[in-house]
Amino acid sequence: MALSHQPPAPAQIDPAEAHRLAAAGEALLLDVREPAEYAEVHAPGAVLVPLGNISAFPGFDGGPAAGADGPPVLALCRSGNRSKVATDLLNARGIRTVNVVGGMIAWLQAGLPSHQGECSCGAAI
Repeated sequence: MALSHQPPAPAQIDPAEAHRLAAAGEALLLDVREPAEYAEVHAPGAVLVPLGNISAFPGFDGGPAAGADGPPVLALCRSGNRSKVATDLLNARGIRTVNVVGGMIAWLQAGLPSHQGECSCGAAI
């Protein structure tokens, strides 16, 4: 029986560990939702780069990459689907990225800190 070679599944992390790493400055929290979703509720310190604009993420075009040699990028969306796509795209570009399982839904269910509306806790690229 021949075994087929399949690429490894992308790394995943639960929201509590993602929060711990981001709060400690050991990872970059990347929110790939749309601006209106981010404004409604977001994780403190999350950098907003909507999935449709992921090519604007530093290093995507071959320049110096966030997550290449430094802290990993933790991709976050509403439920974990768009962040998985972003994880695949960024990892393919050599940007070490991990998917936050369950997205903001799981983040909020875990009772982790969140912000609403416009604030200066994160950034948009």
